[in-house]
Amino acid sequence: MHSIRVGLTGGIGSGKSAVAAIWRERGAAIIDADLLAREAVAPGSDALRAIAQRWPAVIAADGTLDRAALAHVVFADDDERLRLNAIVHPRVRELAERREDALPPGSIAVHVVPLLFESDRWRTYDATVLVTAPDDVRVARVVERDATDAGGVLARMRAQMTPGDARELADYVIENEGSLDDLRVRANHVYDALLERR
Repeated sequence: MHSIRVGLTGGIGSGKSAVAAIWRERGAAIIDADLLAREAVAPGSDALRAIAQRWPAVIAADGTLDRAALAHVVFADDDERLRLNAIVHPRVRELAERREDALPPGSIAVHVVPLLFESDRWRTYDATVLVTAPDDVRVARVVERDATDAGGVLARMRAQMTPGDARELADYVIENEGSLDDLRVRANHVYDALLERR
């Protein structure tokens, strides 16, 4: 029984974290790029030093990263976002590889990657899974979750690949427009398919 590598993605507010949680209950090893990105920019890290050099205003008085200030800068300017990605993404990939290398044989390693299809790295996975939801549902979820405004959420959505384009590339699509119970049924159906691939 060999391990398989799964790329799990979806736009902001789509519900990919909820799918990851359901799969974790089933025994999947979840490797979350957002969590690794936080680790990559921890105080004292090379990435945080590089960010401080490029955008000194996004470093808080205590020396930590002011994420809201950084988001304001990079989601308003594609070039700045690309510069940030060039700093953070290689470090996140390195951390993810280390996590995966430590897993036992036969594991289902699920990499939760918000921008999975924005680069060619999606081709390195044995299977890719897209979680989708209607735009209005996504905006409402994020506004409630992050206590933010709809305009900021829409700006972040515009910075991501459209669900239609992502759908063309994904091996599996999980629609998440209903209840958590509906999502659980759909997520488990796909997980069963992944187990068969293993």
